[in-house]
Amino acid sequence: MGLGRTGHRALGGFAMTAVRWACLAASLALAGCSSVGGLAGAVAGITTGAATANPAVGIAVSISVKAVTDAGIKHVTLKLQKEEQDLIASIAGHLPVGETRPWRMQRSIPYGNEHGELQVTRLLDTPLAQCRDVAFSVAHDGAPPDQPPAAWYTTSICLQLNGWQWAAAEPAVPRWGALQ
Repeated sequence: MGLGRTGHRALGGFAMTAVRWACLAASLALAGCSSVGGLAGAVAGITTGAATANPAVGIAVSISVKAVTDAGIKHVTLKLQKEEQDLIASIAGHLPVGETRPWRMQRSIPYGNEHGELQVTRLLDTPLAQCRDVAFSVAHDGAPPDQPPAAWYTTSICLQLNGWQWAAAEPAVPRWGALQ
């Protein structure tokens, strides 16, 4: 089967091309965001190398496109993460110690819409800073509401000039994935 062989005559060139694109789309969906940069770089490198007939130019373009794509994806995911952290910090900043309150991140795009509960576990009031230790749970939209969250996480928040902010640069928990 394939282009120019038995299957090409039976299915036609257009059908074989459509099958190739469908396989590529399925592999992208299964691979996730971590391989988008590599795939974009490979496609750009192969195309450029073929167009210029110079493999060195193709390799340079491939590496550049991969780096730019990976940086763009990391920038967007870090921005989404900061929005979630700011929401949790602002809610926890006005919460008394021991009280539990729900939180929900609702974005205009259907990605990263998470919710859970949070609780302030301790106040750290010193002459240098006013901080709070916070425990929070995370559940993803689409999970059954009666299903308990997978895990609880802890962090610290501190009062800054512009309100309560996440004190850790990036939490060292598995749910942030490749952002660690």
